[in-house]
Amino acid sequence: MWWFQEGLCILPVALVLWMTATFIIDYITAVVLRHVDPLVPYISDTGTVAPERCVFGIILDVSAFLGVATVYVRYKQVQALTDEEESKLHKLNVLGLVLGWTSSFGMCIVANFQKTTLFFMHLVGAILTLGVGALYILVQTLVSLYMQPHVHGKSIFWVRLSVGVWTFASIISSILLLGVDVAHKLHWIPGETGYIPHIISTISEWSLALSFVSFFLTYIRDFQKITLRAEADLRNNHMYDSPHYRITTPLNQSVTSPLLVGGI
Repeated sequence: MWWFQEGLCILPVALVLWMTATFIIDYITAVVLRHVDPLVPYISDTGTVAPERCVFGIILDVSAFLGVATVYVRYKQVQALTDEEESKLHKLNVLGLVLGWTSSFGMCIVANFQKTTLFFMHLVGAILTLGVGALYILVQTLVSLYMQPHVHGKSIFWVRLSVGVWTFASIISSILLLGVDVAHKLHWIPGETGYIPHIISTISEWSLALSFVSFFLTYIRDFQKITLRAEADLRNNHMYDSPHYRITTPLNQSVTSPLLVGGI
């Protein structure tokens, strides 16, 4: 068995690879078609013009689905590892679930509202994705703090804390984006007004996105130790609204199967 087949670690692996592919494919396509400048364009700029915006939308929607699934599995894992009397951890766990799903929903908004079409909605989606996503990272870092050393060692906490610091440092740097014309401008000339703040803000945006994606790499080892199973409880041994036949086949009350093929 390959390492990515252990437990449910395929979820964070797929999420990281899929989102990374989004950035790379859209960047290459937009640069080759000369829709953006090669030197660190905004991520949104690479998914603004057709045909790359079509690919950008589809891939980000899939990323949102993978994000919802990954966040849910993390929630169930922490829930299973937490004693009932640890109310603080339970509250943080629920908060993390809400923040994670909100961030994933923001990804759908970013995917379907391009900045040159509805800039306000695109900005709302970006705030939900990366801003709320940063809060999700903070909550999960606190969860790791309270779960060590009885559940895991200190090393994973320090790794998540480092990624969290990286994320919030990138957010602070991105404040320079304010006042720079980003709603419709796709090409910049070195030396023009606002060029230096533009470069700083685009680097900060890429740094923020990479830190956000990198955080899910810290789930790989944890997800190797968990599996979820789906259980179907049958209420009847037929699919009619009312009995049509005298069925004597015994009813199998429940059927349990792995939620994902990789689960064991």
